[in-house]
Parts: sequence; C-alpha cells; structure tokens
Amino acid sequence: MKGAIFFSSKYGSTAQYANWIGEATGLPVFNTKDKKVNPSVYDFLVLGCPIIYYKLYNRKWMKANLTSIENKPIIFFTVSGAGPGPKLDDWFANSIPKKLISKIKHVALRGRQIPKELTWFDRIMLIIAGLKNPDPIAGKEELKGFDYMDKSSIKPIIDLVEQFQSNDTIV
Repeated sequence: MKGAIFFSSKYGSTAQYANWIGEATGLPVFNTKDKKVNPSVYDFLVLGCPIIYYKLYNRKWMKANLTSIENKPIIFFTVSGAGPGPKLDDWFANSIPKKLISKIKHVALRGRQIPKELTWFDRIMLIIAGLKNPDPIAGKEELKGFDYMDKSSIKPIIDLVEQFQSNDTIV
C-alpha cells in the first residue's frame, strides 16, 4: 500500500515528528499548506497536527479534503502538552468529522512549548490557563513551558505504517 504523511504545525513540534516518521518509514512528508499535493492518490494516510485550544489545528484541511480521505485508513497523531487520556480523547473526537472516527488509529504524542517563541495571544492565553488550572503540575507547565519531544515515541506509528504497508489488518 502506498501512503503519505500530511501534517500541520504551528510551532514546529508536529513538523519534527512528521519528519522523524518520514525518515523511519520512507513515506513522503507534506505540509497541509502545500495545496499542490493531493491526498487522494495515496492508499493510506498518516495525519498529524497539534491540539491548540482543545481543537485539532488541521480540522479545516480535513473538512476541505473529506471526500479524498474519508474512505482511507488513517493513522492520526496529535501533539500537545497533555498526555494520552480521556481529556485528550474528547478533544480529538470533538474535532474529527464523525464519519472518520471509526477509520482512524489515534496516537497522542507530547510536544514542546517554549513560551518566548509563542505569539503574544498564545502566551496570554497560557498564562490565564496556567493560573486557572486545578492541576498544579500542568499549570506550571503552561506558565513555564515544557519539552517532551521524544523520537522513540513514534514507534506505535511506525508499527501501524508497517502493518498498512504489508496489507495486514490494523488491530
């Protein structure tokens, strides 16, 4: 099966993960900003984006390309400060077109946030979130930043890509 990686990134963590996945699998890597690339020519897709303000950053791209991607197997990786769990699962499910949810294998990856590299608006929003967060550890991370980038965390994605490439059924 022929696949490709399509990603959107705001501050670079998702782009880094997409490139690592591309290096490990040999799949071509495309930024969703590149309008010349057509996802319909691929048998399966690896989609990646950050979660920003509890929503997928590439949800507009998915909506615009829904007819090209809705019948394909999809591995979807999200990047955020939040670790895997029910909260992140809800954010993901609420951002995905309902007809895609059953076709997607979701892998949550943790990213990087360096406050001085954020836009003014994003910095202010994180300060507010950090001060109001009932979880003191997460609140501190929202205020001070964090770096959870880890190349080894892409292994579940690599395993899924290998299953797709060998035409095995995804478990």
